[in-house]
Amino acid sequence: MRFGKTTPILRIFDEAKALEFYVDFLGFSLDWQHRFEANFPLYLQVSRGDCVLHLSEHHGDATPGSALRIETDALPAFHQQLLAKDYRYAHPEIQTMPWGSQDMTINDPFGNRLVFTNAICV
Repeated sequence: MRFGKTTPILRIFDEAKALEFYVDFLGFSLDWQHRFEANFPLYLQVSRGDCVLHLSEHHGDATPGSALRIETDALPAFHQQLLAKDYRYAHPEIQTMPWGSQDMTINDPFGNRLVFTNAICV
C-alpha cells in the first residue's frame, strides 16, 4: 500500500497579504492561481522544494487557525534568511523542544500556524 504526498489547504482572505507572506517573506514560489471569474475567490499553489501548499479564499475549503509542520534540513539557515528580510509582522525564533527537535513557529496573516522543524519523521 502506498500513500502520496499531502497537500494542505490553508484559508486566506487577502491575495496581496498572502503573496507578501508566502512568496516575499517565506520564499515560496507562486506555481499557479485560479479564479472561476473576475471578483471570485482565489485558489493558488505555492511551493518551496518539496513543500507544496494550497491557499484558498473559498469559504468552506479550510478553517482559519489551522496548523501544520514543515520539515527542513536547514532550519538555522532558513531562520537567518527570514530575519534578514526584516518582515514587520514576524520575527521568528528557533526553540529546542523537550523531545529534541528544533522548531520555528510562524503565524501567517490569517491565523494559520506554520511550524518549521528539523525533526525528520521515519
